[in-house]
Amino acid sequence: MVQSLQGIGMTSLRTRERMIKRLSEQGIKNTKILEILRSTPRHIFVDEALASRAYEDVALPIGYNQTISQPYIVAKMTELLIKSPQHHLKKVLEIGTGSGYQTAVLAQLVDHVYSIERILPLQRKAKSYLWDLKLKNISFMYGDGGVGWADYAPFDGILVSAAPSQIPNTLLQQLAIGGVLVIPVGMAGRQVLQRVTRISDDSYDIEQFDSVIFVPFLSGKE
Repeated sequence: MVQSLQGIGMTSLRTRERMIKRLSEQGIKNTKILEILRSTPRHIFVDEALASRAYEDVALPIGYNQTISQPYIVAKMTELLIKSPQHHLKKVLEIGTGSGYQTAVLAQLVDHVYSIERILPLQRKAKSYLWDLKLKNISFMYGDGGVGWADYAPFDGILVSAAPSQIPNTLLQQLAIGGVLVIPVGMAGRQVLQRVTRISDDSYDIEQFDSVIFVPFLSGKE
């Protein structure tokens, strides 16, 4: 049984308001993203024992050596992907469904999310949470994120929630002209959040942002 979507105590709307105030102070400016983070119940995406910490600015374990990213990173990556409130994305590929929280945020901002997860039990849990939220504009694949999802390419946006040592060329090729890829890149301890915009068939603009800590990008399925 999923935890209450409304939340009480440390998962209440008042606690979420404090999170939004903190995110604004940290530089998140897109008010639509902030509103979605305010209304999306992050506490249902973690184990009940950790629910009271759901709105702290920390990553939390979700099992299988994976984590749910801290709210600031979710907000920052989403803001880098969307670019501005006027920038509308139709198709977004997400590499690493994980808990499903980032998926839920994206699904409220874009027309359709295509989400790939390599750990089947995680994907099943995420699906159940997203169905409880009645988010139906999401397609799921159990598979290797490094391969992407060619059947639905090109994508207006690609968001990757694990860090490869370098950007997978397959994902670059599945990005539409003018599309945006947001991805942490680097080895443990030296990861940087990057935004890649595809300018033409063989030209990309790469911007670097925050230093981050993500799980490594792994190939294959578990």
